[in-house]
Amino acid sequence: MKQIDVQILQQSYLLGCAEGQEARLLDAVQRVDTAMTQIRDAGKIRSRERIAVLAALNLAYEVADRDAAAASAPMPAVAEAPAGTATEERLAQLLARLDAALGEQTPAL
Repeated sequence: MKQIDVQILQQSYLLGCAEGQEARLLDAVQRVDTAMTQIRDAGKIRSRERIAVLAALNLAYEVADRDAAAASAPMPAVAEAPAGTATEERLAQLLARLDAALGEQTPAL
């Protein structure tokens, strides 16, 4: 487990991160910091705790909206594999498309 020092709302945090997931964690940190900074800069709320809760709720709504949009969107059609293509290759293509679709919906943590 790797440790990364980050800043959220000008506060330092030392976070644990699985090897190879550093970019994903840094993206999540940037999203949280941006959300919290926007709330703080609006000028009405000063408590870090309240800012964090509101930012978490806003991010959760974004994820829920994306999930709802993805659930209502039709699944992309998979092209018919040419004759002679192994079943494993077709399954791998389907799984890659499913992973890509799910990856767009999963929040970075």
